[in-house]
Amino acid sequence: MIIPIRCFSCGKVIADVFEEYVRRIQKQEKPEKALEELGITRYCCKRAIFSHVESIDDIMKYKV
Repeated sequence: MIIPIRCFSCGKVIADVFEEYVRRIQKQEKPEKALEELGITRYCCKRAIFSHVESIDDIMKYKV
C-alpha cells in the first residue's frame, strides 16, 4: 500500500511529510517529536501514518 495522500478522517494532506518522518525515525528520533515538528498534531493523522505498512516492495516482486 502506498501512503495515503490525505488523512481518512479529517482530509489533511499527510503524504508530503511521510518521507521526512521515515528519515527522522531511522535517525533514532522519537516518533511523537518528529510528527509534532512536521505539523502532524491530530490523532487521526497520526493514526494514518503509524498504521501505514510499506508493502509496495513485496508487491513489486510479482510480475503480471
